[in-house]
Amino acid sequence: MRQRVAIARALANDPKMLLMDEPFAALDAQMRRLLQDELIKIWQGTRKTVLFVTHSLEEALRLSDRVIVMTARPGTVRAVVSMTAARPRDEASPDFLGARQRIDRMLAEEIARTLELLGRNL
Repeated sequence: MRQRVAIARALANDPKMLLMDEPFAALDAQMRRLLQDELIKIWQGTRKTVLFVTHSLEEALRLSDRVIVMTARPGTVRAVVSMTAARPRDEASPDFLGARQRIDRMLAEEIARTLELLGRNL
């Protein structure tokens, strides 16, 4: 309920952009999914720009038009992956799975690069 109130409070001022930093991270899977659905409905009704920060790849792919993949260190943009699938997103669709595989590969490369750098600095 707090998350819903926080979103409603943020929208009350009719901002041009909604900034959300891991708003659903502390929620259980069912509530997280419900609030994702609510956010999609709000976005469809307002078409406001939403900048959504998450560590959940599935959440990013489900909610976003563009997923920005960051490097570990220094934190720079590695890639921007466009999501072309219509909403609601079918998580078994080739578009969804292809985007997930591309981003998974990039993240694995970033982890390997970070571990290599850490090994050099030990």
